[in-house]
Amino acid sequence: MKKLVTVLVVLLLATSLFAQGGSESKSSAGAVLNFKLAENQPANNPISKGMLMFADLVKEKTNGTVLIDVYLDAQLGNENETIDQVQIGALDFARINTSALASTADEVGVFTLPYIFTSTDHKYKVLDGTIGQGVSDSLKKYNMIGLEYWEAGSRNFYSTKKPIKSVADIKGMKVRVQQSEVAIKMVELLGGAATPMSYGEVYQGLQTGVIDAAENDFVSYYTSGHYEVAKYYSLDAHMAPPAMLLMSQNSWNKLNDSQKQAVREAAKEAAVWQRQAMMDFQNESRAKVEEAGCQIFEVDGKEFQNAVSPIYDLYPQYKSIIEQIKAVN
Repeated sequence: MKKLVTVLVVLLLATSLFAQGGSESKSSAGAVLNFKLAENQPANNPISKGMLMFADLVKEKTNGTVLIDVYLDAQLGNENETIDQVQIGALDFARINTSALASTADEVGVFTLPYIFTSTDHKYKVLDGTIGQGVSDSLKKYNMIGLEYWEAGSRNFYSTKKPIKSVADIKGMKVRVQQSEVAIKMVELLGGAATPMSYGEVYQGLQTGVIDAAENDFVSYYTSGHYEVAKYYSLDAHMAPPAMLLMSQNSWNKLNDSQKQAVREAAKEAAVWQRQAMMDFQNESRAKVEEAGCQIFEVDGKEFQNAVSPIYDLYPQYKSIIEQIKAVN
């Protein structure tokens, strides 16, 4: 019922804000397709910069016949709202974290499991290979085209009152997580009290003691200001879910073959740049929070991994693909 109400609201918004995704206009070069892209990060985030680069590359590669307006800072809605808009064709593009996308497309959920990737190199061998392509192709059944995987960092715990140096330290802690079944189960297995909360409420939640800890990558920890109120950051690297650049099937169908090829090429080029830029910004963000007096702790990742390993048994639908991922080296 809740999902139905959400979709109805999205439909009303789509009518008033978008009319139809991918409007067409005329220029000296002929018909021009005008598209919209939703991004929830601010302009200084490498993900946002990558989206702007993608739009520029599409314009260049299509000789100006496909134009994309990029809307940053969640102007067009949060991730769950923009997923719905892409599905119904009210929005042309959206960049979505796979943690949010998994609630709609179960296939991507395997990439959100804790410790599914052994390293960044391993992650992109999986995502850029046949496994990643197969998961991306599965999105067609949801009326979406998966264009490319984007770097979203490795998630680590950070806390206000005491550092998390071991699994025992999390016991009883109220830990903010995304509205993700996997994230909730993971914290529960670690002995914490999983507390789903919108991203915009986390700073105040940490500051007032509504929550004791949260988890995210260095970039978000720094740019959100969370480091100001949660000074202890633990390098457990429990999750590294990628983001995906999605396109509505409805909008995709408006492109000719040449334009489709150009869009895919642009997505690949922008993603390659963004992945490196994001990793560079992770290092810069770490340096900034250390300068601000935050304490960074190395932890025994194996202890955390063993504690959450039962979560794999909760998702038997992923058994085969998990084995394939583990076999990638």
